[in-house]
Amino acid sequence: MTRPSRIAGVDEAGRGPLAGPLTVAAVILDPARPIAGLNDSKKLSEKRREALYEQIIERALAWRIEIIEVAEIDALNILQATLTGMRRAVAGLEPAADEALIDGNKIPPDMPCPARAIVGGDGLEPAIGAASILAKVCRDRIMKALEQDFPGYGFAVHKGYPTAAHQLALQHLGPCPQHRLSYAPVKKALATRQVASL
Repeated sequence: MTRPSRIAGVDEAGRGPLAGPLTVAAVILDPARPIAGLNDSKKLSEKRREALYEQIIERALAWRIEIIEVAEIDALNILQATLTGMRRAVAGLEPAADEALIDGNKIPPDMPCPARAIVGGDGLEPAIGAASILAKVCRDRIMKALEQDFPGYGFAVHKGYPTAAHQLALQHLGPCPQHRLSYAPVKKALATRQVASL
C-alpha cells in the first residue's frame, strides 16, 4: 500500500516593492484537517488573511517561510531571488514534499522533489493559496515593523510598493538600508541625492 503523496504549494510575496524583503512560503496541507476559504491572498481582506494564517500554521502537515533580504535580492536579481527562496522553502519542509506546485510559470532549478508550475495557481490550488497567505501576512508584518525602524516612508501603509506617496518619500529622504538599490526608482533617487550633495 503506497502512502498518500505530500503535495507542497509554493508562492511568494514582495516581488514588486521597492523596499523590504521577499518572502516565500511552502505549505503541505493536511487532508484530515481542511481549511475553508483558502484563496489567492490578494483576493482576501487583511483580517481574513490573518485568521487563515493562524489556521494554516496550526493545521498544515508542514510549512516553511523563507525570508530573502534586500542584499540578496540586489545581488541575485528578483527572479533568481524568488526561485532561490522557493527551492529553500521546499527543501526546509518537514516532513518532506513528494511534489511541489509552484505559482507562476517557472520551476526553480535543483528542486528537492518533482515540481509543476501553475499560472494563477494561488487561486486554483488550495496549497498554493495557503502559501500565498503565509508569505503575504509574514511580509506585511515585517513591513509594519520596519516602519518603526525607518519612519517617514510609510512602510506600514504601502508595504514598500511604489505608490506615489512612497516615491515622494524616497525623493525627500533618499533610500534607507531596506530599499532595493537594483530597482530603477531607488537607483534614480540615490543618484539624485548624490548629485544634490556635490
